[in-house]
Order: sequence, then structure tokens, then C-alpha cells
Amino acid sequence: MLVYLYCCCVFLFAGGVQGLTGFGAGLVAIPLLTLMIDIKLAVGLCILHNMIITTSMAYDLRRHFDWSKIMPLFIGAVPGVLLGAYWFKHVNPNWLEVLLGFLLISYSLFNLLFRPKPLYLSSAWGYVAGFGTGAITSIISAGGPPSIIYTTLTGWRKEEMKATLTGFFLYNGLFTMVVYFFGGNFGPGTWLLFAITAPFVFLGTLLGSRLSRRINQQTYLRLVYVLLVIMGLLMFLT
Repeated sequence: MLVYLYCCCVFLFAGGVQGLTGFGAGLVAIPLLTLMIDIKLAVGLCILHNMIITTSMAYDLRRHFDWSKIMPLFIGAVPGVLLGAYWFKHVNPNWLEVLLGFLLISYSLFNLLFRPKPLYLSSAWGYVAGFGTGAITSIISAGGPPSIIYTTLTGWRKEEMKATLTGFFLYNGLFTMVVYFFGGNFGPGTWLLFAITAPFVFLGTLLGSRLSRRINQQTYLRLVYVLLVIMGLLMFLT
């Protein structure tokens, strides 16, 4: 019973984080969940919950969708998901968490301290970011950083960033879920815990989305970078 209550609280918080920033549910949930449950169960849960989060956010942000921004990320993610799903059964994901944590902390602190100007990257970099996101998502369900970093370098507005990430995570998450389902990676325990925690992640997402409307672009970007630093530290500590 304590495990169920703990997981509900984690997903309430994780949904709120992604509702606020457009990303982060998996990055928040995985380190916290693995304090109580097996990492592979945690990954499966986050993949399923991603569909609840991104579907509700996609409806909320539908007016800001731009498929020319989303599709390079998704197309690049397809081979990344397939490769990551293969690695999931054959490698220890802990080393990837350490490398990802270092990347998050370094990049975010640089932006917080120096405030560099956007590079206005071309859409070609979206394919690269999508591939990295797909591969990492399949292994540790926390593949957001490559695509998040890409969007912060484009100079897009807050709503464009959130809509692009949400649209991408929706389609990438659906593809990942299908691959996992047919790969036999969802066990009975995963479905039971998913059913128990689903209402909490939905509520958290709604609350986070409402709060996001009240903040400006500069505050939003600061929140993004601070959150990435915290996530990077969690990856080192767990």
C-alpha cells in the first residue's frame, strides 16, 4: 500500500512538472520511482503515463502546433526508438543516466550564468535531436533532453516550444508504447500500477498547465534550466 501511495504522489508531481514546462515527467519520475520499485517497471510506467500527459497537453496547445517543427523530431526518433528498445534488454541503463545528468547540469548552468543568444538552429538539427530522444526514451524513459536543448536554441516562443515538444512526445510516446507492447515489456504489475496512478498524473498535468499560463517567456526559460539542473543531480544521486 505504501508503494502505491508513493507512486501516486510521484506521478502527481511529475505530471505537474510537464504541464508547467512541456517536458520532464520521465526525468522527474524515474529517479524517484527507482527508490521504491525496479527501474524497468518504472520505465514501463512512464511510457504509459506519457500518453495521458501528452494527449491532454496536445488538446490544450492545439492552436500552437506547427507540423514543420514537429516532424523532423519524430522522423529522427523512429530509428532511435527501435535501437533503444533493443539496447533496453541488453545493457545496464545506469551509465546512460550519469552521462545524461552531466550533460543537463553543464548545459543548464551555462545558460543560467551567461544567458547566450539563441542560435536559431535549422530544422536539420531536429532529426539529430529526435534520434537521441527516441533512443534514450526507450532505455530510461527520460529522452527529453536532446529535443529540449534543441528547442531552447531555436528562439521559439514559450507556446511554440511547449507545443512542439508536446506534439513530438505524443507521437514518439505512442510509437514507443507500441514497440514495448509487442516486445513483451509490459507485465501485469505494470498495468496494475498504471491503473492506480493514472488519475494522479492527469490531475498534475492539468494543474501544471494552468500555472504555465501565468508566467512569461523569461521566467519559463529559467524554470526550464533550473529543472534540468535538478534532474541532472537526481540522475547522479540515484
